Amino acid sequence: MKTTVNEPQLQIYEFEGFRLDAGKRLLIKGNGEPVPVTPKVFDTLLYLVRHRGKVIGKDELMREIWTDTIVEENNLSQNISILRRILGEKPGEGRFIATVPGRGFRFVPEVRELCDKDVVATEETSGEEQTGREQLKAEDPEDKRTDAKLLPVGRKTNYFRFAVFGLLFLIAVGTVGFYLWRQNTQLSAGPIKTIAILPFKPLVAENRDEALEIGMADTLIARLGDNREIVVRPLSSVRRFGSLEQDAVTAGRALEVDAVLDGSVQRWGDGIRVNARLIRVADGTPLWTGTFDEKFTGIFAVQDAIANKVASALALRLSGDEKKRLTRRYTENVEAYQLYSRGRFHVFKLTPPDIKNGIAYFQQAIELDPAYALAYAGLSDAYRSLALGSEMPPTEFFAKSKAASGKAIELDDSLAEGHTGLGMTIFWGEWNWLEAERQFKRALELNPNSAEAHLFYAHLLSNTGRHAEALAEAKLARELNPLFPFAGALEGQFLLHAGQPDEALARLRKTSELEPRFWMPYLFASSVYIEKGMYAEAVAEARRARELSPVLTIAAAYGGYALAKAGRFDEAKAALDELLKLSNERFVPASHIAMIYNGLGDHDNALIWLERGFEQRDPKMTFLKVEPKWNNLRGEPRFIELIKRMNLE
Repeated sequence: MKTTVNEPQLQIYEFEGFRLDAGKRLLIKGNGEPVPVTPKVFDTLLYLVRHRGKVIGKDELMREIWTDTIVEENNLSQNISILRRILGEKPGEGRFIATVPGRGFRFVPEVRELCDKDVVATEETSGEEQTGREQLKAEDPEDKRTDAKLLPVGRKTNYFRFAVFGLLFLIAVGTVGFYLWRQNTQLSAGPIKTIAILPFKPLVAENRDEALEIGMADTLIARLGDNREIVVRPLSSVRRFGSLEQDAVTAGRALEVDAVLDGSVQRWGDGIRVNARLIRVADGTPLWTGTFDEKFTGIFAVQDAIANKVASALALRLSGDEKKRLTRRYTENVEAYQLYSRGRFHVFKLTPPDIKNGIAYFQQAIELDPAYALAYAGLSDAYRSLALGSEMPPTEFFAKSKAASGKAIELDDSLAEGHTGLGMTIFWGEWNWLEAERQFKRALELNPNSAEAHLFYAHLLSNTGRHAEALAEAKLARELNPLFPFAGALEGQFLLHAGQPDEALARLRKTSELEPRFWMPYLFASSVYIEKGMYAEAVAEARRARELSPVLTIAAAYGGYALAKAGRFDEAKAALDELLKLSNERFVPASHIAMIYNGLGDHDNALIWLERGFEQRDPKMTFLKVEPKWNNLRGEPRFIELIKRMNLE
């Protein structure tokens, strides 16, 4: 790993709790923590520090900092603003950088200037060397101190030698004591078993690249999470902590982890700078910090180094295969990696336009690297999201999803994401429960800490009536990913289908408190209220879910069913007519229309639309065995036949 060095002079400057290293181009706080600074901001600070006490005109600063570029005064003002914020200067305070109206800027603090060898000497000077200097001074015949006059020269020498050895002994005892204290402190804090890797932040807010920032975290999550020593929170949990003001320790506490890795990343031209730090959440202690300057083409080497450094700092006992996976690369093509990261960034937004953008990025990544298994897994997830979350024709998009996950596994059978994706697609699209379960188990064999694999295996178990197993898997998924609202909402649904409506409602309330604008807990709360006979509450929850996710028609189905059960037949029929009309324009799951018919007591039409759902491969037919709204039809021969045809009996 190389460090970019643009400064021929090797001075180091100290001022008010900061050290500015011109040779290494680092700004360091008094606690040893590197401060993320872009090259031009660093150059601005260095020039001001070297000309401290003098008023530096704006033209001079712009000429010296941007030597080969013509820039506007705004660029300089922005740099000064960033520096003031980095140094902790309050608005209008001028404690570090004073503005001289009409003239320019002046660096205010007193500065101590050192050269490299002075710094090394300062850092390496031991108690023995310091005492030796005191001894030489004491043995100087010119020493005029009182105690020097009272002793003969020989006795003076022996006295000071005795003092030296005594002081060295005390230093040794103190060092050992400190080491034992530190060791006990670390032991008392307990081993680190859980870690969160937060989205990296930009060095300059105006130049942020969220896909790069999240992509760095995503890659390191995959690297460090692929072992049995620690649990790494998935991207779905940590994405919410990507704001520029986010405090790492606070995020770590919310995520219920022992340690947090956060950092900053900035790309300019063909270069990239990455700062990273690993922090113990219990006391905020930095366990490791690092700064990397590279060509952007060296981003994989930076990720390798960070993964290895974190594993070393955590003293992970990794097997040979696990060590290899720390630096495993799914592609060597940097451009393909960038496209994949952008694809992930867009798909996570879960809106149809963003998912389609994500698909385009994955396809471009695959064009550049046809062996990119992870990009195929991402493509599979995106196609499945369109079928499930955007209500697009299931046969078309599940087929595409299965082909992509199958290709991912063909390229890399050890890819847990590929097996999870294939299991989900077979579960929702083909209703082959045994094969779907086999894929989920294979994913968990490869990555026992995959919250996603546990969650969707729980979904399979719940929908096939294995409720105790389902709730155990759902609990594991929630513990692995405590801030993922999708997991909390699904657990609420599993509780309802297991016959525990009150427990379901409690879980759904907690989930909606966690993420108030997420539609799913309101939808499932509507379903719970229907089973409790609280139809007004069910209608209100369904409306809230529909407001938050207008594309999905399931909220209209629950709302229409609740209206019918409440005796508000005209409103229920209006909801039914709306879905029937919409079904002529685009795909609407037939089971949603069947549900309102069933609520209205029209069992014949309800069964007709359920049979149509079977022909459509409507994914919501997978709930037929456990959805209590069909309980009144379970004695009907046509319903029994559907259950058999779906292999649910």
